[in-house]
Amino acid sequence: MAESGRPAGASAEDEQRETSAGFAAPQKEIGVVTDMGKWKRSRAYADYVGFVLTLNESVKGKTLRCEYQVSETVDGLLGVLGTLDRWIDETPPVDQPSRFGNKAYRSWYAKLEQGAEALVAAVLPADQRAAAVEVSVYLKEAVGNATRIDYGTGHEAAFATFLCCLCKIGALKADDQLAIVFRVFNRYLALMRKLQKTYRMEPAGSQGVWGLDDFQFLPFIWGSSQLVDHPTLEPRHFVDEKVVNEHHQDYMFLECIRFINEMKTGPFAEHSNQLWNISAVPTWSKVNQGLVRMYRAECLEKFPVIQHFRFGSLLSIQPAKP
Repeated sequence: MAESGRPAGASAEDEQRETSAGFAAPQKEIGVVTDMGKWKRSRAYADYVGFVLTLNESVKGKTLRCEYQVSETVDGLLGVLGTLDRWIDETPPVDQPSRFGNKAYRSWYAKLEQGAEALVAAVLPADQRAAAVEVSVYLKEAVGNATRIDYGTGHEAAFATFLCCLCKIGALKADDQLAIVFRVFNRYLALMRKLQKTYRMEPAGSQGVWGLDDFQFLPFIWGSSQLVDHPTLEPRHFVDEKVVNEHHQDYMFLECIRFINEMKTGPFAEHSNQLWNISAVPTWSKVNQGLVRMYRAECLEKFPVIQHFRFGSLLSIQPAKP
């Protein structure tokens, strides 16, 4: 549960925003590259990595259409994402000279900025609603940057952080693990793909052809775990469009490949070189282990990504216990 006292580095003004329950709007703490050591030693890092790995294990060998329970909180989160989706329809792109970064995105984002806390509070049980002031900030961070009109793995991590916080306060339970990935996170991916296509969002800090993907990383980790020990599908098969089209509704990894094929032209080996290289790995288990290592190195240990991470009472900058 939440700890009392203001987060390290918070100002008196921040402290005034803190609620009686000990929740407050989380703050940025990683200001210079040398602060990265604090991040890697923090409770937040340990909790976040633990959350990603727990879900990675829970989805192993399971399809998107397998049976699992859908709790009231999961239903509520799907409703929130549905609302954000509807707002896209109500906020069409505007005519502008620039092809990328349609400015209508800022109008869409302003609705979320104004309504996020109320949307989150409505999903939480009555005795947990005080947490909305802290948890809702991660939802606002999860959909891209309104100034640059871009989106990347740091924003994706903010959504995973949002879900992690809901687990920490008990709104989401251990029984919800499959639904967290297969329903909530998958619905979030659909929302982000619609935002990217509608407002022509730029990749945030993309490494271009040398990155794994322009926008996402986590669905490749969890999606490769789904495919571990699959009787017929091997890593070499995901570069075959026929295989992707036949199986994308069951496997998150293949749905990501399908979206890349839809958005990019030319030989796969040229526009998605890292993924092409991964297709040569002999087993999904090795793919999964390699992607976890790559995620730590290329996302969680990169200052340009982590400088935007926010810390509060639920995900603390304080050092983790040994």
